[in-house]
Amino acid sequence: MGYVGAKPSAVPLTSADITDGIITSAKIADGTIANADINSTAGITLNKLSGNPSFRNIVINGDMQVAQRSTSVASITADGYYTCDRWNVGLGSFGTWTQSQSTDVPSGYGFAKSIKMDCTTAQASPASSSLIVLEQKFEGQNLQYLRFGTANARQLILSFWCKHTKTGTNIVELIDADNSDAVSGSYTQSVSNTWEFKTITFPAKTSGAFDNDNASSLRLRFIMGAGTDFTSGTLATTWIDTIVNANRYVGQVNNADSTSNDFIITGVQLEAGTSATDFEFLPIDVSLGRCQRYYAQLYSSVGTSAYSSTVDLCVATDYDGSQLFIMKDLPTTMRTIPSIVQTTGTNFLLALRNGTNDNFDGFNGTGNAGYDNIAIFTSGGEGYTGTSGVSARLRVNNTGYRLGASAEL
Repeated sequence: MGYVGAKPSAVPLTSADITDGIITSAKIADGTIANADINSTAGITLNKLSGNPSFRNIVINGDMQVAQRSTSVASITADGYYTCDRWNVGLGSFGTWTQSQSTDVPSGYGFAKSIKMDCTTAQASPASSSLIVLEQKFEGQNLQYLRFGTANARQLILSFWCKHTKTGTNIVELIDADNSDAVSGSYTQSVSNTWEFKTITFPAKTSGAFDNDNASSLRLRFIMGAGTDFTSGTLATTWIDTIVNANRYVGQVNNADSTSNDFIITGVQLEAGTSATDFEFLPIDVSLGRCQRYYAQLYSSVGTSAYSSTVDLCVATDYDGSQLFIMKDLPTTMRTIPSIVQTTGTNFLLALRNGTNDNFDGFNGTGNAGYDNIAIFTSGGEGYTGTSGVSARLRVNNTGYRLGASAEL
């Protein structure tokens, strides 16, 4: 029996299905079809001939295209998510930094944005326990195909572009948070302030499986500086069952030893396989949706989603004569019930009702309704007295207000 249109991808291709000359070496990149992809029962299926599978990159927003919170944040001295989505700064007593979504990128490779860490207050002599990292965390339920904890565990390849002022060795670490295991790899910035492409191979992990849930199971860490507590041993380039701090970041240079230092990366890709593939570019709407699972910017008068002052936000309802209530759908189903993140201050919201204007300081962040919507109340009503059930129009009354829903790992 023949097939009308495209042959189903689950059905193996046979010689009768392939016209002479239609598949040539020029159309199949080296390493695209490996021995493991061909067996006596399945043959070569259409998804294997089409190239590398979609979403092979474990990293979300590896090209730094999405920056919902802001495009630049200065005076960073503590942990947090600041600009490019999914990228968290881990910082303990290691200088002061400005992080930005930068347009400084390697030329000719399709990238438009990078994440830049600019040292603004140096720390040339960090304490032994000091540390600064740029990291991303991954849900265990997205990692089951890696087969960790089995004899069929898959090797991981990390590839990325880097441009650092400080030359020398930098460490990248994978942490198995479910089993308290870790492995480290190194790369070298050879020429100061020059884009260089790097790859690091991490071995398969045959013991300790990832939990199949929405919690943090794997962490990818770019080390920018580390005290001697983390550098005095021998670098652990194989998975270690018990993490020894002294063996984690051996050889790491101090990217915080001068205010002239920048640490820039883009094109970060972590994938299963034996060799790095070209970076997987996703449409911006797809990347944004993936990021919004962890953080959704609902309203903003700063950053990339800029609003002017006194922009309309939503319709609210007087709940009990002393506060207003809103319920809002989120742009996507989030990883877990989100918490409310907003700018703190006074008079950020203006409520228009029955010809009366009332100022509020924001929302109190309670009453979260679920994974895909929020239910919140205004706070700081400045003596507001209303009537239960009356509707009002809420507007931003300050150019510095930001409201988001966070379900970060």
